[in-house]
Amino acid sequence: MNSHARISNPPDETSHGKKKNAKLKVKTKEYKIHKQKHFCFITNKYMSKIILTGDRPTGRLHLGHYVGSLKRRVELQNSGEFDKIYIMIADAQALTDNADNPEKVRQNIIEVALDYLSCGLDPEKSTIFIQSQVPELCELAFYYMNLVTVSRLQRNPTVKTEIQMRNFETSIPVGFFTYPISQASDITAFKATTVPAGEDQEPMLEQAREIVRRFNSTYGEVLVEPSILLPNNSACLRLPGTDGKAKMSKSLGNCIYLSDTPEDVKKRVMSMFTDPDHLRVQDPGKIEGNTVFTYLDAFCKDEHFAKYFPDYANLDELKAHYQRGGLGDVKVKKFLNAILQEELEPIRERRKQFEQDIPGVYQMLKRGSEVARETAAATLADVRKAMRINYFDDEELIRTQAEQKRNK
Repeated sequence: MNSHARISNPPDETSHGKKKNAKLKVKTKEYKIHKQKHFCFITNKYMSKIILTGDRPTGRLHLGHYVGSLKRRVELQNSGEFDKIYIMIADAQALTDNADNPEKVRQNIIEVALDYLSCGLDPEKSTIFIQSQVPELCELAFYYMNLVTVSRLQRNPTVKTEIQMRNFETSIPVGFFTYPISQASDITAFKATTVPAGEDQEPMLEQAREIVRRFNSTYGEVLVEPSILLPNNSACLRLPGTDGKAKMSKSLGNCIYLSDTPEDVKKRVMSMFTDPDHLRVQDPGKIEGNTVFTYLDAFCKDEHFAKYFPDYANLDELKAHYQRGGLGDVKVKKFLNAILQEELEPIRERRKQFEQDIPGVYQMLKRGSEVARETAAATLADVRKAMRINYFDDEELIRTQAEQKRNK
């Protein structure tokens, strides 16, 4: 476990009494940075299992983040299967398309951190850090730029989509254009073996693997190829927005946020896109492309029916009734709302508790950034050595050149 500041879990109301206004205690432990183990990647004798993942702080996190990666991160964190887990708040990446609005990024650092903690990410088990506070990442990205062509970046489908979404077709910021290289730097700096992400990020991971292969073939076996870990629920691969369009996106305003009030969640659910041809209750309805049923696929469990909709035993029965007609959208939406409220209520309550100790949250981020920087610095040292630009550390170079000059 990492030896950085520990933010204690919110008080348990059943065992400690209702301490709604109790401040969270931050226990400051002696801070030690342990040297990483050195593994032989050539013989593959042993390789750490390391996760790197994160989010851009451009707003509060929403259900798309939650089912796409955040919930899975918590499960992976608690599984004990990984040696290290690094979770990055990607503020430098967020600035690539928010350079004229740095305050937006600045204010959302704490929002993302609070969402992380309220969902169950534990700074004792996962290193949570801020990207810009690890400058070694920028230097790595600079070196990787020499290994990627402009045409290769232009072919990246994720970049193409993002450029279109932001109307950057005629004027693309260089930083935004090269963010696949920046992502490769983030991943390889921690020698991550696993990146939990949605399927839309697979082109980014493939580009990172290409950079790793190019670097290792040119300079020697230093970097580790990452693999993507997709959501285990196919419905979570790309959760659509409440309007049924593409995916849930802050910029499109079709999100349900993890910190939304119960009233806001209900309002979003009841206005969700369904089957436009399902005009009357008795009409047969379509499941495919129906946002409400996509969300039910992602969140619904059999036990929810006994609690909220006892007319049915499982989701298959509900779908069958809707498809043959006789089931209205309102009933299905009310069922979905009950499920989402159950899922989000504990997250909202934990968030309220963590909000009582904002200085403690920043202290946690600072400690995590220090740990992350130590790790990235070690990788950067390996990269410099492989590229033969570690001049001041290469005593053999200095000695040999000195002898050459003396004997000239």
